[in-house]
Amino acid sequence: MTPLFDLNADVGRMVYVKPISVQALPQEVQEQAGDLEQLFAVHDAEGQQLALVANRKLAFALARENDYAPQPLH
Repeated sequence: MTPLFDLNADVGRMVYVKPISVQALPQEVQEQAGDLEQLFAVHDAEGQQLALVANRKLAFALARENDYAPQPLH
């Protein structure tokens, strides 16, 4: 089983995954979200959003595929 976070990760390659309410997003994104009530954002260490995806598992997989160490953010 892959751990949810890596305490030994290179901070420069760390990204944060956090849930976002679809209602808090711009209208055009809300329309694209369909019936989803929540999406997951992937942010770099400076807070810049890198991706917005449909579920947490996909956010972590996307980060790992791009050689980032994902960390959960509540």
